[in-house]
Amino acid sequence: MSDSAARTPLYATHLDANARMVEFSGWSMPLQYSSIVKEHKAVRTAGGVFDASHMGEVELRGPAAIDACEQLFTSELRKLPVGRAKYGLMCEPSGGVMDDVIVYRVEDQRYMVCLNAGNVEGDLAWINEQAGSLCEVEDRSADTALIALQGPAAATVLGELVEGAADLPRFACREILLEGETALMARTGYTGEDGFELFLPSARAEGVWSALAAAGRPLGVVPAGLGARDTLRLEAGLPLYGHELDLDISPLEAGLGRFVRDDIATAIGGEALAAERERGPARCLLGLLPDGAIARQGHDILAGDRVVGRVTSGTHSPSLGRPVAMALVDAKAATAGLSVDVRGRIKPADVTVLPFYVRQR
Repeated sequence: MSDSAARTPLYATHLDANARMVEFSGWSMPLQYSSIVKEHKAVRTAGGVFDASHMGEVELRGPAAIDACEQLFTSELRKLPVGRAKYGLMCEPSGGVMDDVIVYRVEDQRYMVCLNAGNVEGDLAWINEQAGSLCEVEDRSADTALIALQGPAAATVLGELVEGAADLPRFACREILLEGETALMARTGYTGEDGFELFLPSARAEGVWSALAAAGRPLGVVPAGLGARDTLRLEAGLPLYGHELDLDISPLEAGLGRFVRDDIATAIGGEALAAERERGPARCLLGLLPDGAIARQGHDILAGDRVVGRVTSGTHSPSLGRPVAMALVDAKAATAGLSVDVRGRIKPADVTVLPFYVRQR
């Protein structure tokens, strides 16, 4: 791991917990604390606490902030109430995805956008270039920590710290007082489970992490790292930038058309997306069940002896007890009779509906 890797405010906490650290998107992050499978199963049955402080946070403020948001992002945001959040994509003019984001309407003229860690620098430059003349743009990434609490016990655990946490609706947010300072509490998640995110001042991260860990321990809640985060999101059929999303992949190809609003032609990349919607995407994202081998990103998908796509993500699913994968495939290819080339071994792969895992409500 490079000595130049950035460290989150919880770096020392991870070392004290004997986490295995890896470099991810330029950050030193915990891959696992015990084992990926144990942490994965803990999140599915009780809960996990994740350090997501490597993510970026940018605020857009002012009377024209909504105009900037609708220009930058694909979702319908103009009618988004204060205290709600929405997932969306930020596209370049060709319609390729620059990043996938969550936009939080914190106040009437104040929006916070959560960015993927590896894209923060480029995203911020793009946002300033496209929206800097419309509204105030402020990068809050350096002084903001982000802790995610995910799992069936999440509402109970967070309720020990925040009164009324369980009453917060899905994809809602509100400012709270935590450790004596203002923080933003949201209820979204990236695991397929119920869960919360806490955006808080970096100086308060260690105290909040310790409080969540102490409240959750009797219920089986554990610290969880990047490894479990990836297996959990893949089971839930959720995209990861650089895998299911990229500059050469459109939201429609990635199966995210529901996050592309009807009047998308008014957004950056919107004309290209409107035209693609009219003719139909050239590729589609499929869920696959490879037989007898784990397919990894970049492995070819075959129809007979013809390459028709590639794996975008693949792993062994701890919840299903078998290999699963997502793949971007030629939309004209048959969805039956597919196979995957796993390092020279041709393995049959059944197509299945995403997500692979749906939590019991």
